Amino acid sequence: MNIAGKETGKKVKLEESLFGIEPNDHAIYLDVKQYLANNRQGTHKAKERSEVTGSTRKLKKQKGSGSARFGDIKNPLFRSGGRVFGPRPRDYSFKLNKKVKALARISALSYKAQNNQLLVLEDFDFEAPKTKEFLNLQKNFNLDNKKSLLVLKEGNNNIYLSSRNLHNSKVVTLSELNTYDIMNATTVLFVESSLGMLQGK
Repeated sequence: MNIAGKETGKKVKLEESLFGIEPNDHAIYLDVKQYLANNRQGTHKAKERSEVTGSTRKLKKQKGSGSARFGDIKNPLFRSGGRVFGPRPRDYSFKLNKKVKALARISALSYKAQNNQLLVLEDFDFEAPKTKEFLNLQKNFNLDNKKSLLVLKEGNNNIYLSSRNLHNSKVVTLSELNTYDIMNATTVLFVESSLGMLQGK
């Protein structure tokens, strides 16, 4: 199809090995989990008992008061005391085998092909970065209120800048394509050259 939303008469054959496999849900789950985990900053921190500012003086004598025994003011039971087993800075990323990631991406693409959520567009470009141009493209495919993912063969500044302000659309190059973005989009749009490169043609 062209960016006006009309069929051009050209036909594209989708490779069975990329768009027609039996999807593996667990591989998709693992890949999406890794993507989200790798995006976490992990900079959370709470002060524990040894890190809170305060006196270490024993508040009252150990025995004879009739109430519970207390140590210092930094006791976690007191207001402004330290936190028990609070969060510490950590790295959430984990390793995932390349073959599992590849299977997950192919599974996600197969889901989109099975559900008719895949479109192939002629290669195009904008004369200048204009959000209105990209909005028109979305409206032509009834995607203005849906999440869309446009996959380019290589970086295109005009197209990228035109889509940057739209929260429900994302433009990526073929090398940036990942399972999370595919599954998160209602419709995936490939330009002809990116699909050809993906299928090795």
